[in-house]
Amino acid sequence: MRADQAGMLAKAFVMRNALAMSEESERLAKALIEFREAEGISVRELAYRTQLSQATIRLHESDRGRPPVPFAARRFEEVLGWSPGSIPTDSHETTDLELPPDSGAATG
Repeated sequence: MRADQAGMLAKAFVMRNALAMSEESERLAKALIEFREAEGISVRELAYRTQLSQATIRLHESDRGRPPVPFAARRFEEVLGWSPGSIPTDSHETTDLELPPDSGAATG
């Protein structure tokens, strides 16, 4: 495969992935807004219920196309009643709550 063909394929993949993420972020934005309206609650109250900042709520209600970090996605899934893992995440970003794979922490 020539370099220009590989570049075109890479661009097509990025565009297709961006479209899918845009659709997912639009779905999340719509769900958050509809949830707040149905519950009759403010952004502040939703932030309290999810333990996220008001800025995070506003960001994801605005549908800017970026997926939430895993921690925020789990909080959104909990409050919306969606199954775990149903919101795609920005898997490249970690949170302070994540432990390294070999942390030696006891489980159970």
